[in-house]
Amino acid sequence: MDKFKRYLVFLAGLFISSFGVSFITKASLGTSPISSIPYVLSLKFSPTLGEFTIIFSVFLVVLQIFILRKNFRPADLIQLPVSVLFGYFIDFTMKILNNMNPESYILKFIDLLIGCIILAFGVYLEVIADVAMLPGEAFVRSIVRTFKKNFGNTKIIFDASMCITAGVLSFVFFSGLEGVREGTVVSALTVGFIMKFFVRIFHKLPDILFKSA
Repeated sequence: MDKFKRYLVFLAGLFISSFGVSFITKASLGTSPISSIPYVLSLKFSPTLGEFTIIFSVFLVVLQIFILRKNFRPADLIQLPVSVLFGYFIDFTMKILNNMNPESYILKFIDLLIGCIILAFGVYLEVIADVAMLPGEAFVRSIVRTFKKNFGNTKIIFDASMCITAGVLSFVFFSGLEGVREGTVVSALTVGFIMKFFVRIFHKLPDILFKSA
């Protein structure tokens, strides 16, 4: 029963995270770092943001296999169905927010911050569920385990590399920055901080949700 509740909480977190990503994206000031490459590609080619998210996630899982080799566990393949769900959740929530088109910069920035809060809460739920990881975080974990690096520093480098790569792709495809803007930086800097805030104020929630009968 505890495992079942954990998966329910994880799925809720996954959906809320996807809603946060879509909210940030619809603010039109960029998108979250992990979604930056799929978003730029979706602006150029026909697959949607969600579909490119799935493709990119599978690519990250393949990289994990090469990095971890024999240390890659069959259980880690749960990332694949999780990635598919996350991708479809993103496309679904993008449709929900289809009419969200803020015009003024103030409204765009407010929507961006709301999206960051939503994303942070979704990530918080995923973390306390403790049953699976999205390929982005799992890829960072594989680097940390293999090369004995600090998780926080490696995550910062990973996010920065995603943004830089997306920026390069944007210049190649559009001769300028499309899909990578100040909102991407704000998201990178604030989501982790907001999630830590949720950890503090909801510190009793894991015990309430998963307390054994």
